[in-house]
Amino acid sequence: MAAAGLRGRGGRAAPATVALRLALLLGAALGSVQAAVYFQEQFLDGDNWQKRWMNSKYKPGLGKFKLTAGKFYGDPVRDKGLQTSENSKFYAISSRFKPFSNKGKTLVIQYTVKHEQKIDCGGGYVKIFSSDLDQKNLSADSRYYIMFGPDICGSETKKVHVILNYKNKPHPIKKLIRCKVDGYTHLYTLIIRSDQTYEVKIDNKMVASGNLEDDLDFLPPKKINDPTVRKPTDWDDRIQIDDPNDIKPEDWDEPEYIMDTSTKKPEDWDEAVNGEWHYPMVKNPLHRGEWKPRQIDNPNYRGVWPHPQIDNPNYSPDFNIYSYENISIIGLDIWQVRAGTIFDNFLITDDEVYAEDFGDETWGETKGPEKEMNIKQIEEEQEKERVTEEKYFKQRFKKKLKRKKESGKHR
Repeated sequence: MAAAGLRGRGGRAAPATVALRLALLLGAALGSVQAAVYFQEQFLDGDNWQKRWMNSKYKPGLGKFKLTAGKFYGDPVRDKGLQTSENSKFYAISSRFKPFSNKGKTLVIQYTVKHEQKIDCGGGYVKIFSSDLDQKNLSADSRYYIMFGPDICGSETKKVHVILNYKNKPHPIKKLIRCKVDGYTHLYTLIIRSDQTYEVKIDNKMVASGNLEDDLDFLPPKKINDPTVRKPTDWDDRIQIDDPNDIKPEDWDEPEYIMDTSTKKPEDWDEAVNGEWHYPMVKNPLHRGEWKPRQIDNPNYRGVWPHPQIDNPNYSPDFNIYSYENISIIGLDIWQVRAGTIFDNFLITDDEVYAEDFGDETWGETKGPEKEMNIKQIEEEQEKERVTEEKYFKQRFKKKLKRKKESGKHR
């Protein structure tokens, strides 16, 4: 579009403009060639996906995946993906690809998730593993490089996980990233760059970004409080204090319990068996609890004391937090109470632009028709319910009318 604005007069492109446009097209072509696509799975070849994906057998009774586009979709073929099919099950499946390292490169992990069952509790995330993973024994205990994607359980947990392994320890992101819960297909993208920055996108829109070192606790803090310095003894950091003019009322101290003198000793009370009879104790309505003076603003408040900081002697920078060697497996290791989630359009690449375009050409093209189909299905179901209900009430009315006629004849 930009090159079209550089035409010469008379509607023909000037020679220099033609050359420029050819250079731009060549550059775009070369750019796409340079993009490294390490893994891409769209499940477009039917049951052949089973040759590329391996089910774990680490324990019996694991949930089974099936290939389907679900109850509603934008395209019956392009929207087919792996769907969880059994309720209250653990699932574990993985696919292997040629090992690579993301050192000095950008790493993009992207896929789509569709919780068409309106999931109440279950995972929708993926895990990235090293080439030495035993796929047949993939489980929650298997060590992973990266865990990324949505997790939902009840009203409290509705977040996107970003967990990176560093020195054999998982480090979750400190930011809360909300996931989508509307039942439609959504595109999740994690970008990790060689400058140690990251970005999380949902539906090709950035929802979180930052620096790995700042937002995940990989390293000790750069600065610490100076242990040789203490807060001055006269530093008052109390926001409020007791009012010295507030005095406890003389009638305040009433016991919490008192004897109920309105009660009489039972006539059948046997002191030899039950012991000496006493009035029962009841709550004292005059009891007011522990007295505390009212609070007032502290006139000597000086704020929070700023503890002087020094460089942390235990801090050592690491400029390779982002990088992993022998990245070779992507897997789904999840638990679901209510099954029905569909995973599709997996992509691992080093090119952010390619990933965004891939998202637009897959999820982007079918999201609209998918929603339209779902709305149409809901409307059809509502119409069926309306017709059924109308038929039911008509039958009831006819029966009632018949009973009235029969009753009239009898009279």
